[in-house]
Amino acid sequence: MLPDFRLETYFSRWEFTARYHLCASDMESMSVNALLELADDDGRQQWDALRLGYTETFGAPDLRTAIAETYDNVEAADILCFAGAEEGIFASMQVLLSPGEHAIVITPNYQAAETIPGAICEVTGIPLDPNDNWNLDLDALRAAIRPNTKVISFNFPHNPTGKVVSHEDLDAIVDIARERGIYVLSDEVYRLLERNDDIRLPQVADIYERGLSLNVMSKAYGLPGLRIGWIATKNRELLSQMERAKHYLSICNSGPSEILSLIALRARDQILARNRALIENNLALVNGFFNEYDNLFDWALPDGGCIGYPCYRGADGVEAFCTTLVKKSGVLLLPASVYTSALNDTPAGHFRIGYGRANMAEGLAAMREHIEQSDAMCATG
Repeated sequence: MLPDFRLETYFSRWEFTARYHLCASDMESMSVNALLELADDDGRQQWDALRLGYTETFGAPDLRTAIAETYDNVEAADILCFAGAEEGIFASMQVLLSPGEHAIVITPNYQAAETIPGAICEVTGIPLDPNDNWNLDLDALRAAIRPNTKVISFNFPHNPTGKVVSHEDLDAIVDIARERGIYVLSDEVYRLLERNDDIRLPQVADIYERGLSLNVMSKAYGLPGLRIGWIATKNRELLSQMERAKHYLSICNSGPSEILSLIALRARDQILARNRALIENNLALVNGFFNEYDNLFDWALPDGGCIGYPCYRGADGVEAFCTTLVKKSGVLLLPASVYTSALNDTPAGHFRIGYGRANMAEGLAAMREHIEQSDAMCATG
């Protein structure tokens, strides 16, 4: 049985009641009308002629073609669409893993990356090192490999730290996996939001025959309400098995969501440019805020994505700080307890902050007022 999903339970209490969602993991979204204004003639015609019937389980052919165009060495036949990224994680783990096998994940993590495989087989966690810029210990990864290791799963840019490992480290992970015939599931939902294009990693499905690249319209594109995700892999037999697993889940995707996703992907350069500009502006505000309160927070600029994982140094502790902040001032942050792992110790004292939304200045102002009116300024530890 899967355990309680701590992040979603926390969000179900606060996400839609807090005035300032300052830990959002996605970019500022847009209205349907604003997205339709970006449509080409074909996309608009498909939208206007849409009938609300069932759709193909693999995803609409032209949507899969548009997704494939975001890769270097992937074809439409290498794509399987899902109802968001979560369904992709669930289906892939159900197909890849069996009792008696073994998986490796990194920690801290998005909980489903750990608990879904953990409900099937043994899982080993490899921690990112907070004292070494959240780097991955490749020697620890090598040592964790067992004869029955089936999957290595990771997420870069990373949730919650924003870490992007080096190209050399990614190559090393793929080499380790290829030597043993291990599958690699790469969660790439924050790809294209790196601070520097030079650190952008290749997509695993492009470079490894047993690689699975997970992505979604929710994060970099800022369209979570569409609930469209996908996995790309050149292993088409595996893709077919995941499609059959999907028969027990969503069965097929929403027709309106598929067409709107197609429109967005065809206009991706405009959407991503807008989102990167918003991140740049918001990061200037966030950097200024944490510099102002450097006695309370340890902050380092994330490599990518629209989230970071600073450490709170107040004597009241991060759990109390986050609870008081949302209750008294309506500012929602995600405390470290959401990211604890059953596999190994995860750093305490941290919280997730998101900087992809348009009301960043207002949220930081409310947080600043809360700090100034509290005892936190004189209670650091």
